[in-house]
Amino acid sequence: MKTILPWFFVFVLFSCNRQAKKKDHQIIEIKKTSTTITIDGKAVENTWNMAKWYMLDQNWLGDPYTYEDFNGRYKLSWDDEALYILVEITDDILYDQNKDPLKLWWNDDCIEVFVDEDNSGGLHQYSHNAFAYHIALNGNVVDLATNKEPKLYNDHIISAKVTEENITTWEIAVKLYNDQYIDSKQNTATTLSADKKIGFALAYCDNDGSTERENFIGSVFVPGEDKNQGWINADIFGTLVLKE
Repeated sequence: MKTILPWFFVFVLFSCNRQAKKKDHQIIEIKKTSTTITIDGKAVENTWNMAKWYMLDQNWLGDPYTYEDFNGRYKLSWDDEALYILVEITDDILYDQNKDPLKLWWNDDCIEVFVDEDNSGGLHQYSHNAFAYHIALNGNVVDLATNKEPKLYNDHIISAKVTEENITTWEIAVKLYNDQYIDSKQNTATTLSADKKIGFALAYCDNDGSTERENFIGSVFVPGEDKNQGWINADIFGTLVLKE
């Protein structure tokens, strides 16, 4: 015999299974670019001249480091097609030990871009509720797919970098995809518009020649002792607000 649950019990079950809403923090309003940004690592566009610098200075993993060893900062912009990131990294050694892009990619020097298209927060380790893109020195882009295996997402991100002495300038264009993304199918990127909120964090894996990365430096403060949570939990991401 089929049992009909009382309406209030169904409501309680539904409420418990709903994802708690992310609390917005480190809110950054970013302006839409009025000119085309060429991804070449040169940052000559007036968009970058007008944008504000934000610091990449939260040591998520590793011992304290010196300013000479590493420091980083970034700027942001957007248009209908992409989120744009300008990153300036001061690093005395750029190290790439793993030639296979799908092997231990987090232990090489790389930029990591965390994006949550609808700013919903929540877990995303093996889902596309959010993405944690690792951008290697050679431009390969890696994240975990829903089958729990690493995958190249080179069509999601265009990047270019220029290194002069110990300063590397990266320009990055990121297409955003929502949580309906399916790895085995063709997917359409989100068209961005004013007042949209996006979950966002930025980080850098720094390795000066060790078998494992020596530091993991992020853009947002993460409370508690375990600060390496971005690849699992989008609640720690800051919030971008797109403005005209």
